[in-house]
Amino acid sequence: MTNPYAEWFEQLRAEYGEQLGSMPLPDGLPEHLRLLIQTGDEAAITFMIKLAWQFGAQVGYAAGARQENSNVSVLRPNTVQA
Repeated sequence: MTNPYAEWFEQLRAEYGEQLGSMPLPDGLPEHLRLLIQTGDEAAITFMIKLAWQFGAQVGYAAGARQENSNVSVLRPNTVQA
């Protein structure tokens, strides 16, 4: 049985791997990730992936919404709601 996510990931890696390979990561992140891998901290690595996925989804959604509503002004409420 094939894993559709693994296939999609490999397709993205083949298409963008060279471009992203030259992209620097924040100072200390490669070393921290290496340590997590060496210690087998799967929970921390999974958490990092979930954060990246969530941030990417938010950026993609915002870009799509901005593109769809490029002629619509955004109304902001007078109060802040938490």
